[in-house]
Amino acid sequence: MNIALFGYGKMGKTIERIALERGHVIVAKVDVNTVDYDLSKADVAIDFSVPNEAFKNINKCFNKNIPIVSGTTGWLDKYNEAVASCKLNNGAFIYASNYSLGVNLFFELNKQLAKMMNKFKTYKVSMEEVHHSQKLDAPSGTAITLAEGVIEQTTNKNWSLNVTNDEKTIPILSKRIDKVPGTHVVVYNSIVDEIEIKHTAHNRDGFALGAIIAAEWLQNKKGVFKMKDVLGL
Repeated sequence: MNIALFGYGKMGKTIERIALERGHVIVAKVDVNTVDYDLSKADVAIDFSVPNEAFKNINKCFNKNIPIVSGTTGWLDKYNEAVASCKLNNGAFIYASNYSLGVNLFFELNKQLAKMMNKFKTYKVSMEEVHHSQKLDAPSGTAITLAEGVIEQTTNKNWSLNVTNDEKTIPILSKRIDKVPGTHVVVYNSIVDEIEIKHTAHNRDGFALGAIIAAEWLQNKKGVFKMKDVLGL
């Protein structure tokens, strides 16, 4: 499989290493300052760029009939436009806030716990996410997905960064600490006890491998998909 990489930072380099180990070829590496590049040989693109470039990269791939897997967060105000563009161009597209197998299992566990906890109104849900200091957006896309999963299953209506006084809004505390790949905690607290579920990434390899598996799965497909489709969850 010939892969075009959008974003050649730490994640891009990890994707490159694992892709080569799996027998794939990197035919283009596009970073912020890359001007000239050729996508004509690409079977698929993987985007881990920056928020203000992601939508342009995704549209470029749709226009060139290249399936694209996007893991960039912070651009989702344009997600519906990307979906419409994909359908208009009969393209293939997967977006996930996190491609780790463990995190996607955690997403499903989070929904199941939220469904159970919705019956017990004495518990208040909150979240914490910790990432490396180079991460540009806050809260993380993974934390937002977790919050949306809780909202889907409960009477909570929204989420808020760091502080809220609204009983129906989930507070998400964001921390930025050097060399932390990603930690997410969902807490249900009452005056008598506390229930917590937690996912801790040890390195970037799980994120990169999941994105490559998604790219392999996307071959010869048309439409808009999620990581749940890739993993059969």
